[in-house]
Amino acid sequence: MIRIIGAATITALAAACPALSQETGSGEVSGTLVLYTSQPDQDAQQTVDAFMEAYPEVEVDWVRDGTTQMIARLRAEFEAGQPQPDVLLIADTVTMESLKQDDRLMAYPEADTAAYADGLMDPEGHYFSTKLITTGIIYNDAAEMVPSSYADLLDPAAQNNIVMPSPLESGAATIHMISLTGLPELGWEYYEGLADQGAIAQGGNGGTFQAVAGGQALYGFVVDFLAIRSAGEGAPVSFVFPDEGVSAVTEPAAILSTAKNPEAAKAFIDFLLSTEGQELAAEQGYLPAHPDVAAPEGFPDRSEIKVIDFDPADALANDAAYKERFIEIFGG
Repeated sequence: MIRIIGAATITALAAACPALSQETGSGEVSGTLVLYTSQPDQDAQQTVDAFMEAYPEVEVDWVRDGTTQMIARLRAEFEAGQPQPDVLLIADTVTMESLKQDDRLMAYPEADTAAYADGLMDPEGHYFSTKLITTGIIYNDAAEMVPSSYADLLDPAAQNNIVMPSPLESGAATIHMISLTGLPELGWEYYEGLADQGAIAQGGNGGTFQAVAGGQALYGFVVDFLAIRSAGEGAPVSFVFPDEGVSAVTEPAAILSTAKNPEAAKAFIDFLLSTEGQELAAEQGYLPAHPDVAAPEGFPDRSEIKVIDFDPADALANDAAYKERFIEIFGG
């Protein structure tokens, strides 16, 4: 169940964090840091507060919007020659890869990522995954068939009882589709099988959750915290981390190549990747990317969760082709 972090927890984290400013190797860190983020407002405020406790000489000005809207705003600023943020904290690595290929991100290869699994970070240090927001299977507790793998949704018991977010409307659903179709045991044949099952693909994760929780469908794909939190609050749903693995949106952070305060931006990256920053993510109810930080209540141990390999550069290069294939199967 997702728990809201309180002032006492922030204070405890802050007490543990001052040493971070001596560990960055960046010298004196001060001034104003401008953050653009797609985090929910409460999460963003908690993150900023904890960071400023750790780096009291830094004042953070932050702007929050959805990733699509935030990037549209940022590209307009690029066009005008007036990009504002020092650092980004947004939803997905595909968007970061696009910015990297446009030479909009500053490399920070000195960031300490030694504890993290291969594939979570840009190998050149342009962006850094800060958590794992995975997509797996949600099912209504009234369902007779309890799935343990994606293949189970092709069982006759699931026919005409499957909903999922559309990759045409949800970034997480796009990453999920690319991840699953990249598995040899599933491939595009799996999505064709879902279509034959009468699966409905539309909207985002919220609509999928509501349909399964409300009993309009028995099965679906949804992001983990939405189902796990709601189950802890009494919703008649359960969440499965399937045998084949889960896809993940990793909420990456990056420094802009035009950053006016790059040292404070590096410190912000260091904080997010530190044990303290990862514990904050767990307190907010998300699965930490750091393998040694305990998962929130309701999640299995991090070691029990298999994340499917995902190549953001390939996803960016083939985005149109992937979505065209999806439209061929499910329609627009």
